[in-house]
Amino acid sequence: MQPTVVELIARKRDGGTLTADEIGRIVRDYVGGTVADYQLSALLMAIFFRGLDDAETVALTEAMLHSGSVLALPAVKGIKVDKHSTGGVGDKVSICLAPLVAACGVPVPMVSGRGLGHTGGTLDKLEAIPGFSTDIPTADFARIVGDVGTCMIGQTAEIAPADKRIYALRDVTATVESIPLIVASILSKKLAEGIDGLVLDVKVGRGAFMKDEARARALATALVRVGTRAGKRVVAVLTRMDCPLGNAIGNSNETREAIDVLFGRGPADLVECTLVLGAEMLVLGGAAATVAEGRDKIAAAIASGAGARVLERMIEAQRGDPRAVADTSLLPRAPRVVDVPSPTAGFLVDIDALELGLTAVAMGAGRTRADQAVDPVVGIELQKKPGDAVAAGEPLAKLLVREDAHAHAVIDRVRAAFRVGAERPTLPPLVLARIDSRDAEGA
Repeated sequence: MQPTVVELIARKRDGGTLTADEIGRIVRDYVGGTVADYQLSALLMAIFFRGLDDAETVALTEAMLHSGSVLALPAVKGIKVDKHSTGGVGDKVSICLAPLVAACGVPVPMVSGRGLGHTGGTLDKLEAIPGFSTDIPTADFARIVGDVGTCMIGQTAEIAPADKRIYALRDVTATVESIPLIVASILSKKLAEGIDGLVLDVKVGRGAFMKDEARARALATALVRVGTRAGKRVVAVLTRMDCPLGNAIGNSNETREAIDVLFGRGPADLVECTLVLGAEMLVLGGAAATVAEGRDKIAAAIASGAGARVLERMIEAQRGDPRAVADTSLLPRAPRVVDVPSPTAGFLVDIDALELGLTAVAMGAGRTRADQAVDPVVGIELQKKPGDAVAAGEPLAKLLVREDAHAHAVIDRVRAAFRVGAERPTLPPLVLARIDSRDAEGA
């Protein structure tokens, strides 16, 4: 006889291992309704404390992946590569990255998420484009990727439904931070896209979910190792998220800033992050022999406008207004802009990304529950970044609001997120580490 779910929970609670068949059966029975929420919650807590080995993590990933449809993209030629970020404040890279990579000949099927907590979501930002739809049937998704080179949609009911239900339990049982559970959640969704390769941007720092480098490195290593054992080409980079990425925090304004990158006007840190990730995607996709060549090709797609043209085609295919690429005034704007002046002169030493992310949520740019709507026009525009000189009274940031009173409610909180000092700081590099399959297997 097969062991009961209670026996399996007890085995994991006591530090034992589960077979692939046992993990697959638990996931199938949970989705099918014969394993109760409280039983799976108990197993999640046991996993949180006891962990999963690589074989168990691969088995959980595969079980969640095959709980729904795995998209097949046989008509899409070439090696299909996606990118996933673990999330941060001002991270709008996907919006400029995917069309640039597609313009270089690597197809990018992308299933993205919405913002929750202090981090924004790509879908919310894209939906600031008039008419743009992220609710695309899977058949149309495959066609658009084939025709345009990229398509960005949300997780459908058919894609990894077990992950959706299990994540909801993790969220209310304080088991979100478990690395094996994070790995299985990320990879089950991404592998369901029908991709061949994946580049992971693991954020580390105050504004990221992984606050310290050691834990971020452990997550990145596990993602690469498990993804590789699942038969995919996987590379991870660790990037800093102590300060916001770029200058825009919000939805419409972040989309505008991502479009600026396509025209060579983006902030230096956002452009660098795009070049780093894009180069890795081109190498995995066989369009570049080296990372240096990949950087050159992404830069050329910016200079030629090829990336902007791909974004226009993608927006049109997803029922949006493609004119918003060349004319970002068509994106919605806040009716009021309020300055946040610096109380002192000196040099900007630090910006608290977490505090600004939470403030943007309080302003309406994000959500604290999955069923909440976001306001596309509200947000924060940084006027200074660490290392910049600041005069007393000079704006540190601008608040994008519907009414002045809304700005007055948060202006002190925003000002407190900026630290001005007497000396110009030494700025750390954006990229902390790169981890490929050789690094992960040797860890």
